[in-house]
Amino acid sequence: MPCARWPQLLAIWLLTFCQLVQAGISVVDDSGATLRLAQPAKRIVSLAPHLTETLFAAGAGERIVGTVDFSEYPAAASKIARVGGYSRIDLERVAALRPDLIIAWQSGNAAAHLDRLRGLAIPIYLSQPNHLADVAGEIERLGVLAGSRAVADRAAENFRQRLAGLQKRYGGLPPIRTFYQIWKQPLMTVGRRQIISDVIHLCSGDNVFGKLETMAATVTVEAVIAANPEVIVASGMDEARPEWLDDWKRWTSITAVARGNLFFVPPDLIQRHTPRLLEGAERLCQHLETARSRRPAN
Repeated sequence: MPCARWPQLLAIWLLTFCQLVQAGISVVDDSGATLRLAQPAKRIVSLAPHLTETLFAAGAGERIVGTVDFSEYPAAASKIARVGGYSRIDLERVAALRPDLIIAWQSGNAAAHLDRLRGLAIPIYLSQPNHLADVAGEIERLGVLAGSRAVADRAAENFRQRLAGLQKRYGGLPPIRTFYQIWKQPLMTVGRRQIISDVIHLCSGDNVFGKLETMAATVTVEAVIAANPEVIVASGMDEARPEWLDDWKRWTSITAVARGNLFFVPPDLIQRHTPRLLEGAERLCQHLETARSRRPAN
């Protein structure tokens, strides 16, 4: 082979190699596993409502062929075929949809279900953003997987800018002891690794159960009384303020009760790891500001 042709052949090989690299997709999910696709996913099954919402935010809504119950935001999500609930997935329905990608919730979906889906050789991306800043990266990665990077990158940048604005506004304020109540029976709260704890921190709040390692922890009324929060926040199941939030009024020794600091944030805005989480964060921060304004003057 004449040496004069080597530069041309090398250039052709490099061009081919670059095209192959660009054609393939590789991302690292929240479990640390590397997921590789030959091309952007065209048939996606989402196994949690918040994942469906985030896929839409990343510009991939039209590629979702299946999702779970309570996936109702945005409105277009309500028209997508159901494959059960996030904790009780209908594996046969998932397989029948012939997905080329499954987006799963690491701490919410049953590991046994995911193992069976892996047995069908369906690529699975595991999601578990535990901090507010992680949401932006998640949007970007979903955009890569779905071939909608332009939309996803804009959404991620918008999220980061809004988050920075909240950090500037509420960071460094006097700390305020906060109890976040998930549910009444059993009485449940959030631990250190739950993203709601990060929201509390954003607002310069101090999660009174923030040293617990479990994401959702069962506690006692006595433990809450002993922690003596200055604020009690609850979300309940829907857009209505839960009636059981007022049950705390019988415990007048708690500072939050004595000062009337019993607040509500809609669950869809604070319990889902989506861009709307910043709306819930702002509401929580405003509630904590109200509580600060009720402190007795020195």
